[in-house]
Amino acid sequence: MRKLFAFWLLVLMLVTACAPAIPSEKVTVRVALLPILDGLPIVVAQQEGLFEKHGVQVELIPVGSAPERDQLIAAGQADAMINELTSVMFLNKATPQVQAVRFARTATADQALFRILAAKGAGIQQVSDLKGVAIGVSQATVIEYLTQRLLERQGFQAEEIQMISVPKIPDRMALLASGELRAAMLPEPFSTLAAQQGAIPILDDTVAPEYSFSLISFRKAVIDQHPRAVKGFLAAIEEATQRINADPQKYSSLMVDQKMVPAPLAENFRVPTYPLKGVPTEAQFADALAWAKAQGYLNVDLAYDDCVNPTLLP
Repeated sequence: MRKLFAFWLLVLMLVTACAPAIPSEKVTVRVALLPILDGLPIVVAQQEGLFEKHGVQVELIPVGSAPERDQLIAAGQADAMINELTSVMFLNKATPQVQAVRFARTATADQALFRILAAKGAGIQQVSDLKGVAIGVSQATVIEYLTQRLLERQGFQAEEIQMISVPKIPDRMALLASGELRAAMLPEPFSTLAAQQGAIPILDDTVAPEYSFSLISFRKAVIDQHPRAVKGFLAAIEEATQRINADPQKYSSLMVDQKMVPAPLAENFRVPTYPLKGVPTEAQFADALAWAKAQGYLNVDLAYDDCVNPTLLP
C-alpha cells in the first residue's frame, strides 16, 4: 500500500511540474497606454483574447502624454507601459522602480521610427546643411538622444549640433510647417504626415537602428510579486506580434480606430513590422546612460540588471 501511495504521489508531482505556467491567481495588469503605433500588439492581444489565453487579465488605461504615463507608474496606479531607456533610467535614479522586459518597436535598416525633416523653403537639402541649425526636439527623451547620435554618426562635431525644445509633437509639426522651425525630429507616422504636407526628409534612424527603439516596462514590484503574470503578458504579446507580422494589413483599420495614425494617412499608411522577443543589450544601455550623464540629466551610475530584465520572455 505504501509503495502504491508513493507511486501515485510521484505521478502527481510529475504532472504538476509539467503543467503550463499559468498564474495561480488572476492578476490584473494595468497598462498605461499612449495612442502610438508601438502599442498595436498590446491592443491586438487584448481584442483577440490572447491575454486571457495566457492566464492574465489586462486593463488598458489611456494616457495623453509621457509625463502622465510616468506619474501613474510612479504612483503605483499603473503596472506597465511603453517607454524608452531614458524614461527607465530617470524613474530608477533614486531606487529601482521599473524594468524594461521587452522591445516594443525597433528601427531597422529598412524601417524608420524617427526622421529629421527640414521645413519647405528653409534651404536645407542634405545632412550637412543641418550644421548649426536649431532642430526641434523633445528634451531629455529618446528624440534628443537620437538626434545627437545620428548627427554624430554623420561626422558632426558637438558645436555643430543645435537643438531647441518643443515637447509636443503637434507644436513641432506646426512650427515646422510655418517655417518658424527650420528642422525638427519627428516619430512615425507624424514624419510621414509632415513630408506629405511639404517638409523634406533629411535623415532617419535606418542609418543607425541600434540607437532607436521603444520598450515595454513593468514596475519592479509587480515583477517581483507576480512574475507568472508578467510572463503570461509577454507570451500574449509575442503571439500578437506574430499575428500582426504574418498579416499586417488585417490590422490596418484597428490601427486607425485606435488613433495611432492621423486621419489623413488612414488609407495608405502601412502597418509596421514589429520585433520579436528581445531586450536592449548592455552596450545599448551603457551608451544611453553615458549620454544622459553627459547631458546632466543623471548624476548616478545605474546597473543594467536593475533596469533591464530579459528573464521573463517566453
